[in-house]
Amino acid sequence: MAEKARWLTEDKLALILGLFLFALGMLNFAGLDVLGWSVKTNVWVTFDKMLSPATGAYKGFSGVASLICTYIFMTAMLAAGVKFLGGAVGKFIKSFTIIFFISFACWAAGSYAVIAATPDQLHKFNLTWAMGLTGEAGFIIALVVGIFIGNFLPGVSEKLKEALRPEMYIKIAIVILGAELGVKAVDALGLASSVIFRGLCAIVEAYLIYWTMVYYVARKYFKFSKEWSAPLASGISICGVSAAIATGGAIRSRPIVPIMVSSLVVVFTCIEMLILPFAAQWGLWNEPMVAGAWMGLAVKSDGGAIASGAITDALIRAKTVAETGVVYQDGWITMAATTVKIFIDVFIGIWAFVLAAVWCTFIDCKPGQRMKFKDIWDRFPRFVLGYVVTFLIMLIICATEPAGMVKLGKNAIAGTGIFRGLFFVLTFFTIGVVSNFKKLWAEGLGKLAAVYVVCLFGFIIWIGLFISWLFFHGVKPPVA
Repeated sequence: MAEKARWLTEDKLALILGLFLFALGMLNFAGLDVLGWSVKTNVWVTFDKMLSPATGAYKGFSGVASLICTYIFMTAMLAAGVKFLGGAVGKFIKSFTIIFFISFACWAAGSYAVIAATPDQLHKFNLTWAMGLTGEAGFIIALVVGIFIGNFLPGVSEKLKEALRPEMYIKIAIVILGAELGVKAVDALGLASSVIFRGLCAIVEAYLIYWTMVYYVARKYFKFSKEWSAPLASGISICGVSAAIATGGAIRSRPIVPIMVSSLVVVFTCIEMLILPFAAQWGLWNEPMVAGAWMGLAVKSDGGAIASGAITDALIRAKTVAETGVVYQDGWITMAATTVKIFIDVFIGIWAFVLAAVWCTFIDCKPGQRMKFKDIWDRFPRFVLGYVVTFLIMLIICATEPAGMVKLGKNAIAGTGIFRGLFFVLTFFTIGVVSNFKKLWAEGLGKLAAVYVVCLFGFIIWIGLFISWLFFHGVKPPVA
């Protein structure tokens, strides 16, 4: 076991498990839906509507049966991985069982309609008002519950120690995310070419302007080290959790660094979701595609950006009808946000490689020593490689015959998408549990939040608005 543990790291295990789930999803192309039984958490108002199987192929399954099967499958898969890592399998299973059901309960609670329903869903649930946070509110609940346990129930936290592996969970989720983005990118290829081109141009600023400015502010004015500044710059300026984790791996930061940045990203994403769509309705209702692109550039989590785009879509279409009587086709404003966000996500792998090369060549290089490609490859996060591979495979397959293949691709990611969501909620719960605020404050949590506030509200939102205006000004959705 010790010999196996020497070559198998959590990073490589995350790659293997992510690709395993991806391979199971790919069986849909052979007509086999082997993950459709996984449990889906719906937006709900009554408990009987809360759970269901992921796909219609298993509609005979009850929601509870899907939940139990999902728990057994995930526990067995992860326990096997922990065994090869040299961990205590028995202790892992016991602690993971508790973590799984608490995390899932948080996710389900976040999908309660009053919390999750967006404005276009109010009629469906017979509601006059809802917070509109989407199911991603469950991530916030999981984080808060985890923080409570980690800071006020240290005995419970200690018992859960063997399964407190937030980095492994998020890395598996990111490998799966690549496949989902591959399918969505094919959909984007069929959209108006001008919107695609404008979206591709717009994301350049996230890497060349945002990242540089956040890194400079963190180093110059808040005196953070390079180890802290790089993941913080990626998390705030690019794509939140995924970018922070990838950057942390590329520069070999301590695990606590991307974990702290990730927790801040989730909190600030919710704040942005509650503010920006309504600001867009007020000031950009006559520039709807600018508003959509702004959501994709300003809101850092994937689900948060797309959900913000959907909220903005509904709000601006309603405002336009009231002011002018013009009825836009729905979905185009959301599409602008989604397209920009997809392009940002696609470049995470490239950016991680660039940072690994920079750190090897200029920062971690000893005097007189020349870094070789092998040095860069050794520090390149393997899970990012999985993310790129799953993205390209799904993009190439689905783009060959979009009409038929995209449908099969969407069926494939319906099952794997459930596990991505589960691994995300596990990540945020376990991040909370390991977040001892006394220690984190000593590490600089308060200063991290200050950097986030200064950069987000000082220039990221406004530069994003300017770039969105530059590329999407005058572009209107089709009239219904």
